[in-house]
Amino acid sequence: MERKDRKELRTGFSTGTAATAAAVAAARTLADGLPPASVEVKLPKGRTLDVPVAEGRIGEDGRAVCVVVKDAGDDPDVTNSARIGAAVGRRVAPGLALSGGSGVGRVTKPGLVLPPGEWAINPVPRSMILENLSPFLPEDGPGLEVEIFIEGGEDLAQSTLNPRLGIVGGLSVLGTTGLVRPFSNAAYIATIDSALSIARAAGLTECVLTTGGRSEGLGRRDRPDLPEEAFVMIADFFAGGLKLAAKRGFRTVGLAVFFGKAVKQAAGHPYTHAHKTDLDLAPLVSWLPGIPDAVKASVLASNTALHALEVLKAEGLTGLVPKVAERALVSARSYAGPGPDLWMRLFDFDGSVLAYETLAGDGSAGDGSSAPEADGDGPEGLGAVGDGPAEDGWTDPARPWASRSAIWFGPGPGGPGFRRAAFSGLPLPSSRSAFPGLPPPSSRLRFRAFPFRPRAFATEVPLRRSA
Repeated sequence: MERKDRKELRTGFSTGTAATAAAVAAARTLADGLPPASVEVKLPKGRTLDVPVAEGRIGEDGRAVCVVVKDAGDDPDVTNSARIGAAVGRRVAPGLALSGGSGVGRVTKPGLVLPPGEWAINPVPRSMILENLSPFLPEDGPGLEVEIFIEGGEDLAQSTLNPRLGIVGGLSVLGTTGLVRPFSNAAYIATIDSALSIARAAGLTECVLTTGGRSEGLGRRDRPDLPEEAFVMIADFFAGGLKLAAKRGFRTVGLAVFFGKAVKQAAGHPYTHAHKTDLDLAPLVSWLPGIPDAVKASVLASNTALHALEVLKAEGLTGLVPKVAERALVSARSYAGPGPDLWMRLFDFDGSVLAYETLAGDGSAGDGSSAPEADGDGPEGLGAVGDGPAEDGWTDPARPWASRSAIWFGPGPGGPGFRRAAFSGLPLPSSRSAFPGLPPPSSRLRFRAFPFRPRAFATEVPLRRSA
């Protein structure tokens, strides 16, 4: 069977990275008098990224102004190609004063990570700007004033969720990793399936499905008895993740989620992304019987699920929140089938546990035969697992195969078959012959698994064997 090479998807950078790059370029222009062609930006988790600078000048008011064109890679959104800039000037007081300018939104409603009145520049981009500008900030000397602006941001914001969230006047400056990683739904489902396959190949019968990096970290904090392979990030694929976990034969499936996602899961939504599933708080009120009418009205008027939770906290009604977890587990049962035991840890934004609920199964999930069929099985073949840092553990033609560990997904004696992987376009016989040093399919190898996150999947990169 002939393998078809696929175009590798290109990673972009976030509005937060663009704003940081513009601020660094403007600070350098202020110091040197000439704008740089590009700047190196420190990203979260120790990475760096070289970002081109589209424009730079010293303005009539003495501030340096630089602009960066946002590049969203192969997963473009409304902010792709937006011109994001920073105006940087000196001030007498030490430190950094950050503000928003034209095209940057301002928060007007509670329930977001920033309080009303703040510029919509989220915490991670704020930290990035401060860290990257620290070389330009003497400890005792004069500081810097930084104003972030987005050309045409107010018009662009009309195509986003900002108006509904009460963010007025422009776009938000966002990003938690600094990068925008492209993915398709089918590719992400295949990646979830591969992660679950690896967990089962490691002999695990319990997995924990998480919706993001923070919920995964909190899940690991609360379940230190489970190895890292047990934690699988399903993002917004609530139904798909549960169906695949049941199909893979897990006896216990946990969910580690925040309150906002749990409300959507409790409503039975199979896919919970905000762009596809609107937040409806009416069911939440119906799940919490006995609350006063005034509190119901406040919950229904809430801007976000986090805002609704704050209303319940203020009224001392957080004891009713486990009802949400109970409803979410009922929804989970409809997707996972009757077999596996289910549990949910529902987290508050500060990381505390709001609820822990369980729902016993009938034990019929041993071979996954009772679970509904799941979409998105990955191609059969060889699965490569990186031996480097978790974020960099993808098969790369520049790195010889000899430096990689591997898992052969084959039928083990007396156990389920693991024959799917998201890493190879080669059919099983070709994969086997291409790597003659591999152990037999029934072998179980020790390996370091890495988080499966949306990125340019290694299905799109030809596997190479060292000479």
